[in-house]
Amino acid sequence: MNNRKSSIDGENAAVEYLKKQGYTILERNFSTKVGEIDIIVQDKDTIVFVEVKARENTKFGQPIESITPQKVHHIIRTAQWYLTAKRKYNSPCRFDVVEVLRGEVTHTKNAFTM
Repeated sequence: MNNRKSSIDGENAAVEYLKKQGYTILERNFSTKVGEIDIIVQDKDTIVFVEVKARENTKFGQPIESITPQKVHHIIRTAQWYLTAKRKYNSPCRFDVVEVLRGEVTHTKNAFTM
C-alpha cells in the first residue's frame, strides 16, 4: 500500500473512531501557510486538534514516534491561526494523536501542549 493511500485510509478510520466517541467533526485537512492539521473536532466545550499517524507495520517504530518537535511547532502555530480565524480566542483546546496501526486505532489525548 502506498503512503498516500495509507494516510487517507488512516484519516478516514480516525474520523469514524472520533465520531463513535461522540466528537463533532469541525474540519479535515485544515491548512495554512505554516502547516496542516489533519482533523479538528469539538469535544464538549473543547476544541481538539488531531494529528493522525497511520502505518501498516512498526518497522520504523510506533506511529506516534514519527511526530517531531518541528511538526508539533507547525501544528501549534496552525491551531493558533485557526482559533484566531474562528474568533475562538479563549476556547479551551488540546492536542491529540490518533494512531492507526494495521487498522487498530489508538487515541492519545493531550499528546502535547502549547
